[in-house]
Amino acid sequence: MARVGRIHTPHGIIDTPGFVAVATNGALKGLDMREADAAGQQLVFCNSYHLLLQPGPEIIEAAGGLHKFIHRPNGPLITDSGGFQVFSLAYGSVQESLDTQGELKRANIKNTRKSGQNMKNADGGPPVKVTENGVFFKSYRDGRKILLTPESTVQAQKSYGADIIIPLDQLPPYYIDKKALQESVDRSHRWETRSLKEHLKDLRNQAMYCVIHGGVDVSLRTKSVEYLTSLPFDGYAIGGSLGKNSDELLNLLEW
Repeated sequence: MARVGRIHTPHGIIDTPGFVAVATNGALKGLDMREADAAGQQLVFCNSYHLLLQPGPEIIEAAGGLHKFIHRPNGPLITDSGGFQVFSLAYGSVQESLDTQGELKRANIKNTRKSGQNMKNADGGPPVKVTENGVFFKSYRDGRKILLTPESTVQAQKSYGADIIIPLDQLPPYYIDKKALQESVDRSHRWETRSLKEHLKDLRNQAMYCVIHGGVDVSLRTKSVEYLTSLPFDGYAIGGSLGKNSDELLNLLEW
């Protein structure tokens, strides 16, 4: 299903298709970056959400950027916008969202009654609040309220200095009605456009890959492809819900 190709970045070549190692907090599990490089690992993924909360973009930038911070001076890095983890605060993991058919809040109430844990914020409000400007959430580390916007996530990723960066988008659950999904796709398009404009102000030799949305709805996927390919992004990622099973995933990729 994947095309054979090569992506040239300032810190090395990425052969596609290829395995992307996940270093959520800038560290791999079970081995360090030197061992990963020696094994031929090319692209490594670091998570903007977790890096934003600890140690923070300012510290990483002061250390010379993410490549130096994690001691990977000659290997390509990609960072995401942080949106996936933020929206997971509302819906849980992909599997949890599927298991509860999008009714995770109700499931959380049941689970908290059983476990005795409080899943709500200290102020009793929802863990995530979406506005046109961006998304509010609370840090799991210290409880501070954070506003993640298309501009702020790009600014953070500029501080990290990854070779490939991702614009802010909204991740809707699999179980969502057509109208709500349409609104989510349109919001993602507006946010991604704002992210791109912020990126183009200061390229820093980074590439920005947009995220195509639409769930398993072919008409919305088509709309997303047509809109995002009209903008000067450097690459394209397939995002959003990719189906509830492997059959739906394959059908989506074949389309």
